Amino acid sequence: MIKERLKERAAEVDAHLDKYLPVKDKEQKIIYEAMRYSVFAGGKRLRPVLMLETAKMCGGNEADVMPFACAMEMIHTYSLIHDDLPAMDNDDLRRGRPTSHIKYGEAVAILAGDALLNRAFEVASDVQGDAERTLKAMRILSASSGTEGMIGGQVMDMEYEGREITLDALRLMHSCKTGAIIRSSCVIGAVMSGASDSEITAVDEFAKNLGIAFQIQDDILDVEGTEEELGKPIGSDAEENKNTYVSLLGLERAKELMKEYSAKAKDALKPFGERAKFLADLTDYLTSRRN
Repeated sequence: MIKERLKERAAEVDAHLDKYLPVKDKEQKIIYEAMRYSVFAGGKRLRPVLMLETAKMCGGNEADVMPFACAMEMIHTYSLIHDDLPAMDNDDLRRGRPTSHIKYGEAVAILAGDALLNRAFEVASDVQGDAERTLKAMRILSASSGTEGMIGGQVMDMEYEGREITLDALRLMHSCKTGAIIRSSCVIGAVMSGASDSEITAVDEFAKNLGIAFQIQDDILDVEGTEEELGKPIGSDAEENKNTYVSLLGLERAKELMKEYSAKAKDALKPFGERAKFLADLTDYLTSRRN
């Protein structure tokens, strides 16, 4: 089953993350503790799993991809630490336990996020695979987490609070904030595997549509989910006057749109035939999840 496979993959990633983020008994040891506290808070490891499974689908060597997969999870975790801060979303719970700034204070939380971002690029730079592919993957990783990707999307999210925006503006915001590192996770897996240009294009189309479907389901869960299921407060988007697919379209239309993008994602995988079965099944799982 897909859940068991996800758990197996997450355990593989965790084993490597544990090596990349060791506990160090130094004067600054609190920063190592804070980094590990958030990284090992029980996430699904979706982005590294997408990268590894895309590489497998494209016939790549997973050993060449794993450092990038771990780097991506560090970048994702740093973004969550900073998103939870009082200056941003001001959340007290993440994955069912106190957020980093509640546990360690704002200053250490900020620095833990900064440290994870820096460590991510240290780890990615240690890849021993093909140099040209590695350089291209590094550029993709950098761009997707920067001002044209995740950070840019977060800025748009803050700028749009309390304002009426169009569906196109919402889609653009989430294509950067959430979608960019989902797309780059898959594309890096393909690039590092030596995939052809047409295969990389198909992978990118899959990931682009998956990212939108994933975000719509997130918005739906903020309305329909429970704190126990999500491990964080629900209804926060409405309280903060955030624009979501549900607030713009209504719950039922949002559900319909999520199914449309899920179908587009799976359709993009057709050139890979049976090799894409896991990613197609994962798409169904992610767009029907409760957490």
